Amino acid sequence: MSAPLRHKGRVGIVAFTVTCSPGRDAAAGVRQIGPGWVSLVLSMDPGRVVIDVPSVSGGAVVLARFCRELAREASRVASDLDPGQAIPTGSTS
Repeated sequence: MSAPLRHKGRVGIVAFTVTCSPGRDAAAGVRQIGPGWVSLVLSMDPGRVVIDVPSVSGGAVVLARFCRELAREASRVASDLDPGQAIPTGSTS
């Protein structure tokens, strides 16, 4: 994959659409890159999609908002496809 488009020190916007289906061993996770810097990782089996913090002012908040929206909409899809299963909250306490 080529390097990001750059113009006068700024990263250019590249729009694309990805259509894929999860394999049997697909999983979602978090990759810790550094303090306060995380990525959302979708391991599709095969293939991987990594969503990083945008390199804009307030990028962490932008990614947080996106992740909340993604979680909400993914929960809706899961409920429609498998209505008998509860969605785990991730909290054990």
